[in-house]
Amino acid sequence: MKPPKTPEFLARKTYRLRRLMDAARLLPIFGLILLLLPLMRHSPELDAPPTATEGVYLFAVWAVLILTAFAMSLWLRRTLEQSAEPPRPDPPGPSVQTPAPTPDEG
Repeated sequence: MKPPKTPEFLARKTYRLRRLMDAARLLPIFGLILLLLPLMRHSPELDAPPTATEGVYLFAVWAVLILTAFAMSLWLRRTLEQSAEPPRPDPPGPSVQTPAPTPDEG
């Protein structure tokens, strides 16, 4: 009988950092889809939607994308700075001295 397989453990901090990095990579694609939505929903049989409404929508999406990217960058910077630990110096240990040669050795 095989022993039960233990689940792989992922550190919570590392897992969240990777998911945030993935979200930052996907943000431009998500933004492109949001910016193209007015073009995709327009039906040729209907009149064109008011320009003011479309302009407000595009400006709002643009502003939300900028604020989201800014917040993600701050969060990533803070998280990466916390995870980067400065190198520790070697602890002082007992000094090893070689004995001086004695006159009868030789």
